Amino acid sequence: MTDLKTIRGVIFDVDGTLLDSMSLWGRVEADYLIGLGVTPRPGMSDDLRMLGGLEVPMYFQEEYGLRETVEEIITGINGMAEDFYLNKVPLKEGVFDVVELLYAHGIKMCVATATDRCLVEPALKRCGVLNYFERIFTCGEEATSKSRPDIYIRAAAFLGTKIKNTLVVEDALYAMESARSAGFPIAAIYDFSEDDQQDEIKTLCDIYLKSFEELPQYLQI
Repeated sequence: MTDLKTIRGVIFDVDGTLLDSMSLWGRVEADYLIGLGVTPRPGMSDDLRMLGGLEVPMYFQEEYGLRETVEEIITGINGMAEDFYLNKVPLKEGVFDVVELLYAHGIKMCVATATDRCLVEPALKRCGVLNYFERIFTCGEEATSKSRPDIYIRAAAFLGTKIKNTLVVEDALYAMESARSAGFPIAAIYDFSEDDQQDEIKTLCDIYLKSFEELPQYLQI
């Protein structure tokens, strides 16, 4: 078990972790397909929740035969999500106070997300937390996905913290499994979108949080 008092850096996921945004995803991709005259198949949202970066448009091309380019698909989906991120999406409960507290105690922080910068950065800025993070890493820009630990390894290298001293905060089981495979300690934050995975998540993680307000007691700050 990781000694959480040794944590020197934190890598935060965004959707379902920092932002209460998971109600949008799955629906917006389906609406995008419908707008092209394509009927989404049952269970598509389960497939999509393990994809990120370039994987979603490639999935649409392969599974639905879309002729649009990867860039056109990304632009189309992001355009449909833009108003929500720029004007509406809230932080999850307790996020602001926890991020402010970590910053005050000299804990280095960054973001690793499957969502594109054009959505994430303005949302975090509007919610007042952007400046607490030293950098945003996106799967698209890093040409990777969270089914591999690359993005977490690169984020820890940027922060200058050892993997064993860098906490990854995630809501999705597959992403936790990926980070764990590289040796990162894991804090799981509950999100309704992962209801069917909670037993596995509780077994895997070092910290299980129903709310961010519980995190400081584990780090003893």
